[in-house]
Amino acid sequence: MSDNRPPFPPFTTETALLKVRAAEDAWNSRDPERVALGYTEDSQWRNRDVFLTGREQIVAFLREKWERELDYRLRKELWAHTDDRIAVRFEYEWHDAAGQWYRSYGNENWEFAPDGLMRRRYASINDLAITPRERRLTPGPDASSAG
Repeated sequence: MSDNRPPFPPFTTETALLKVRAAEDAWNSRDPERVALGYTEDSQWRNRDVFLTGREQIVAFLREKWERELDYRLRKELWAHTDDRIAVRFEYEWHDAAGQWYRSYGNENWEFAPDGLMRRRYASINDLAITPRERRLTPGPDASSAG
């Protein structure tokens, strides 16, 4: 697979929206290897209180995340963009092994390399316990349970 990931910076509103949709689709696949291909080999992340560098660490982090955060479903929204940066707000829903559902809210700041791969991702996230009845995000076609 090519290490280029269009659309490329500089971003317009249209191309920034395409990047956001592509990221949402990849994360909703819950496939760590697929997600990691959108990032540079030496990508730097902050996810809550975890700091990562590189695809190998990203894959390991996502595997562990999706073992804990079951039936994960995400929605992202473009907040702002510049030539090589995009800011998004997001929410996702998931449940733990005991069946408690959560909605996680957050903001991400992304910076892209010229080849369209993300070289920096900084995420701030907060969790809210919810009941199954309070869920807003519908399960995807690959979801294993409706909760």
